[in-house]
Amino acid sequence: DFERLNRLEVAAYRAAVIARFGPPPDGCALVFITNRHDFGIYRTLGLKVDAGAYRRDPSVAAYVEAAQDGLASWVEAGFAPPVRYDDGRAPAVDRDRIDDIVMGALLATRPDPLGRFPIPDFEILHRNLAAAYPRCAEAANRSLEETPV
Repeated sequence: DFERLNRLEVAAYRAAVIARFGPPPDGCALVFITNRHDFGIYRTLGLKVDAGAYRRDPSVAAYVEAAQDGLASWVEAGFAPPVRYDDGRAPAVDRDRIDDIVMGALLATRPDPLGRFPIPDFEILHRNLAAAYPRCAEAANRSLEETPV
């Protein structure tokens, strides 16, 4: 089921990049890139940048500079790996929808009941995800309200 898992991983990586660096400003976009190879088709994440916007808008150049190297680890964005590849076993997926993956990251990075974040970077990750995925943020908040203490 490579195609489904590949799409899920790229969508999760897109959300993780947004968590770490924020949504791309006008003039650039995180895009799925289809790559054809001898062994089939796979997808990667790319950053499409309008050359004019890059020259005119310092926020575009700053975003490109910040995001160009991507993430070294899922943990940098408060995410668990969307697919686990354990030795000799079939790939394992705990959450198979991007909304569920984003909600997991929102819940992992949420503030305590007093509004404090246990790790300073969690505030950035949480704020960026909530802005880019408002429906997920609302659902995560509802799940916290419904969970007995």
